[in-house]
Amino acid sequence: MKVLFMCTANSCRSILSEALFNHLAPPGFEAISSGSFPKGQVLPRSLSTLQAAGINTDGLYSKGNDAFEDSPPDVVITVCDKAAGEACPVYFGPALKAHWGLADPSEVKRDEASIEAAFQLTLSTIATRCQAFFALPFAQLSPT
Repeated sequence: MKVLFMCTANSCRSILSEALFNHLAPPGFEAISSGSFPKGQVLPRSLSTLQAAGINTDGLYSKGNDAFEDSPPDVVITVCDKAAGEACPVYFGPALKAHWGLADPSEVKRDEASIEAAFQLTLSTIATRCQAFFALPFAQLSPT
């Protein structure tokens, strides 16, 4: 099963989701991420947060929707936080769709401890949601 995590810039939340999902995924599951307006680079803090958690960051890069056009996803999960005033990307295609509105930890501009706490909270939230995702009854789900 291929899962696409979408966000606007594809530099933080969707990258964290892609990497952590693939780290936790049982065989047969694979994640990719993309952005409606990709930033072109992954935030260094996203990479260092993943590395500190022992999660592989090889091959992670900020990409647009062309990254999966030859292999469409089965599930699309948007991770933008509409409350932050973002335009959440939309995927038009035959896939199950879900929204995991995550606050953007890169928006935190306070002290180092606050920034670290925001990234750790985001990673923890993604882990919890991934575990719930893996427990879904996939044979009973349909895109309609």
